[in-house]
Amino acid sequence: QVQVAESGGGSVQVGGSLRLSCALSGYGFGRPWMGWFRQAPGKEREGIATVNIGSDVPYYADSVKGRFTISQDSPGNKVSLQMNSLKPEDTAMYYCAAAPFVYGGNWFSTEHYNYWGQGTQVTVSS
Repeated sequence: QVQVAESGGGSVQVGGSLRLSCALSGYGFGRPWMGWFRQAPGKEREGIATVNIGSDVPYYADSVKGRFTISQDSPGNKVSLQMNSLKPEDTAMYYCAAAPFVYGGNWFSTEHYNYWGQGTQVTVSS
């Protein structure tokens, strides 16, 4: 059974940092894409960072570029999201997701991502 598990959310003040971790288990279909998404109350789910496991090319949404970094944690299908210079608008539920493949340059289309974690809350206060 494929499972995605996130950890590391919490509360932080503006300008602070948090690190989220994600582990994909039970996956046996080659090198997955592993991405981070977030959803704030009343808003659509937004893809913010993704990487193909084994690749050195991550993709970021403009909203987090330069502040967030996705990295791969060996061994296994594990990624982390280092979030720096956090802003109140970063407050959301953060989800990790995995996809067998992503095509067409649609790095953050939720249609690609078959496996989702339950989410971890990030709250940034001023």
